[in-house]
Amino acid sequence: MQTKAELKAQQTLQNKHRSDLLSSHHDNDGNKSKNVPIQVLVPTVTELEADLVHAIERNEFELYYQPKVDAKSNQIIGAEALIRWNHPQFGIILPNDFIPLAEKTGFINQIGKWVKYTACKQNKAWQDAELPAIPVSVNLSASRFLENDLICSIMETLKETQLDPQYFEIEITETSILENETVVFSMLDQLRKLGIKIALDDFGTGYASLSNLQLFHDKIDILKIDRSFIKNLRNPKNDEANFIVHMIIQLSNHLNLNIIAEGVETKEQLEVLQSYNCDTVQGYLYSKPVPASEFAELLSKRKIDIA
Repeated sequence: MQTKAELKAQQTLQNKHRSDLLSSHHDNDGNKSKNVPIQVLVPTVTELEADLVHAIERNEFELYYQPKVDAKSNQIIGAEALIRWNHPQFGIILPNDFIPLAEKTGFINQIGKWVKYTACKQNKAWQDAELPAIPVSVNLSASRFLENDLICSIMETLKETQLDPQYFEIEITETSILENETVVFSMLDQLRKLGIKIALDDFGTGYASLSNLQLFHDKIDILKIDRSFIKNLRNPKNDEANFIVHMIIQLSNHLNLNIIAEGVETKEQLEVLQSYNCDTVQGYLYSKPVPASEFAELLSKRKIDIA
C-alpha cells in the first residue's frame, strides 16, 4: 500500500504531465486541436523508484546551471548546479519529483556523489576553456553529512578533477544543520578549512531562523534569502516583505556574511534589493537554469544585460 507521501507525489506527477501535454496540444495557430484523442502517460511512484536506481549507469541525469549575478554590475560571479532527470519514457523530471524517492530508497547519496563530481569536472572544463573562473555550488542532503566518507570523498573529487577548492561551494538547509548539530558543525569546519565556502540555503523557511543564525553563523559564509520573501518585494518600501528582507540583509552584513537573493524575477524586485545593498541575485530575471553548453555561452559574455 502506498503511503500518503507517495500518493501525493504520484498525484503531483499526474497533474504536471497532464498540464504539460495539454499546453503543448495546440495547432500551428495556437488553437486547441479538435477530435484528437489525448493519451496521457503518467509515471507512478513505483515506476520511478524502479528506474531511479539505474539512472546514473544509464546516463540519464544532467546538471543545469543557474547564474548568480552581482546585483550592481550584472556580472556572473557564480552558479548553482541543479539536477534534472532525462527519463526515456516521461521526459525531463524535476528534482522535487524524484529526490524524495531517492531519500526514501537510500539512493540519495549516490546521486549526491554524481552531482558533486559532475559539477567539479564541468567547472574545471570551463576554466580550461579559458572562461571566467567562478565558484559552482551544489546542494547536499542532511543524510550526506552523516556519511563518514564525506570529507574524503570531496577531497578525492577535487584532486581527480583538479579543481581548486575556492571554486566549489556547498549549499545546506537550516533543517539539515539542526538535525544533527554536532556532526554537521564538525563537517562544516573541516570543509571550510579546505577552502570550500558554505551557503545556508532557503533562509527563513526553517525553525526559529534568526535565533539559530546566532548559533551557527560562524559555520557558514553565505546566506541565501528564500524566494518566498523575494516574490513580494515592492516599491515603495513600506510593506512587511520589504522590511523582513531588509532586516535579513542588514543582519548578514553585521555578521560578515555574503547575501544571495533567490527567485528574483522582476526589475522592481532587483531595484529594491539594490537599494538594500544586496550582494548577489539569482533568478529568472537573468536566466533560468540551463544546460552546461548554454551556460558556457552566458559565461563567455561575463555579464547578463537585462532589458
